[in-house]
Amino acid sequence: MAKQSDKANTARNADQALKERLSELQYAVTQQCGTEPAFNNAYWNNHEKGLYVDVVSGIPLFSSADKFDSGSGWPSFTRPVTDEAISEKIDDSLGMVRTEVRSTLADSHLGHVFDDGPGPTGLRYCINSASLTFIPLAEMEKLGYGPWLPAVDPPRAGEIQRETALFAAGCFWGTEGYFRQLAGVIATTVGYSGGTVPFPTYEQVCTGATGHAETIRIDFDPAIISYRELLFHFFRMHEPTSLNRQGGDIGTQYRSAVFTVNGSQRAIALEVIDGLKGEYDRPIVTEVREGGPFYPAEAYHQDYLVKNPGGYCHVDLTLAGQPLTIPQNR
Repeated sequence: MAKQSDKANTARNADQALKERLSELQYAVTQQCGTEPAFNNAYWNNHEKGLYVDVVSGIPLFSSADKFDSGSGWPSFTRPVTDEAISEKIDDSLGMVRTEVRSTLADSHLGHVFDDGPGPTGLRYCINSASLTFIPLAEMEKLGYGPWLPAVDPPRAGEIQRETALFAAGCFWGTEGYFRQLAGVIATTVGYSGGTVPFPTYEQVCTGATGHAETIRIDFDPAIISYRELLFHFFRMHEPTSLNRQGGDIGTQYRSAVFTVNGSQRAIALEVIDGLKGEYDRPIVTEVREGGPFYPAEAYHQDYLVKNPGGYCHVDLTLAGQPLTIPQNR
């Protein structure tokens, strides 16, 4: 009974926190499956480039590149940023059968999806503005959504292709020290991702209460090194069977995680993990989930091992210079 009471109290506290953080309309829409007025909401007529994220969790949901004028009076999109960002369920609440759309991580009600949209999908995701926060293109990098820039403003012909990977593999000093050595890696940034606290400090993350993991953002040229190759490096340079621990560091902030920024990355990550299962004596515990905002860490953490040669490192950095063997069927 005590555990049930604790769970009930936790749920009530979380609900109260949402009521305090969200507007009355945002709460009614996301938590009570409400519907805002057509043609009288924030984004139905918004034509600015940017990213639409879940107002509750901050997870990216839709891109302006997939937004169109449906004439319905609500923001309409042909597809989500990733299929993993949303879930669907049958809704027969109004005496008709519709398909409800909800955000996966926060389980927020977003709207409905219909099959009367334009190409290429033929779908119309009819979404309440109150369930969304709009991140303008010019603000995406500053607010932690830089990895999703290609989904909003794809590279033009002739431009250098640049993709982003987000990995958590224990202390980010050593993780960065490894990946920054690889050919094809354009830039590395250490920071925090996977949690709920916006713009956290290192001290906050160290408590384990923010939900964030120490994470590295890797900007890479896919013509030189593929996302699949980066994943094999990732699994080689840390211990993916160790739950919430790498080296001498213990806590959820040191967990093994792959935060994906598109559906292709998720599919590749799951495929690689499935192929590696027989390589370890214990189960792989690496978390694979859609990424949320990535917040760069304080300046003194960036390139830490360059500034502090011989500093603490849980990674064998010499591995980065050794040949990587990838089985042909993986």
